[in-house]
Amino acid sequence: MNELSRWPLRLAALGACLLFWQLAASHKLDLGLITFVYVPTPSAVLDAALALLESGKLLPHLSSSLARVLFGYVLAVVAGVLLGLAIGRSKWAEDSLLPPLEVLRPIPAVAWIPLAILMFPSSEASMIFITFTGALFPILLNTVHGVEGVDPRLIASARSLGAKPLAILREVVIPGAAPSIVTGLAIGMGTSWFCLVTAEMISGQFGIGYYTWESYTIQNYADIVVGMLLIGVLGMGSSALVKQLGAWATPWYRNKGKR
Repeated sequence: MNELSRWPLRLAALGACLLFWQLAASHKLDLGLITFVYVPTPSAVLDAALALLESGKLLPHLSSSLARVLFGYVLAVVAGVLLGLAIGRSKWAEDSLLPPLEVLRPIPAVAWIPLAILMFPSSEASMIFITFTGALFPILLNTVHGVEGVDPRLIASARSLGAKPLAILREVVIPGAAPSIVTGLAIGMGTSWFCLVTAEMISGQFGIGYYTWESYTIQNYADIVVGMLLIGVLGMGSSALVKQLGAWATPWYRNKGKR
């Protein structure tokens, strides 16, 4: 089945979700456990999105959020990949670095807010830090997994041919771990956006997360959904972009998967 032939089913699934949303919200469906009494209809959300677009506020919100996610994500990529390579290749690094990182990993982004405010002199740096923590651990763990999954026979063969440690890392370990690293990069991009609302709770001016939270506080329900959908679309698009760039960077893995 080629890629084009799969789109009708994908569009049908989206259409079914929109239809259910429209019917449930317009009829104020109340199932007891879950209620749609206060959920806005898709048409109300569309009106709110058009109003946001016409207001001129969308670009400042988007640019602020994109800058925070990009900065935090790039820092997480550098730290996560380097730490992952070190932990995956060195027992000493695994014993000294992995335990404290594993203690920090389960802490949710919202729990970092008070400490981030105390640690950093500006709210902007605090928001970037929270976005960074969201992306770091998926990248780190997938890099470690990829490095540890490299066939030891390939490393032994390279060593027997006289390859130095740096050459082994560059020519054997990194290419072998690249597919897992790319997966971590895509997941990390998604979690960066996931943490954005939490990060921008600190902000008092701009950002999609801030816009969503502000809409909740003033009970503009349609605007809440607009903010949620914006974060979802941006997260999905940026993750897909990372995966596509990763596929281009690992043609040996892509071609292997097609056979």
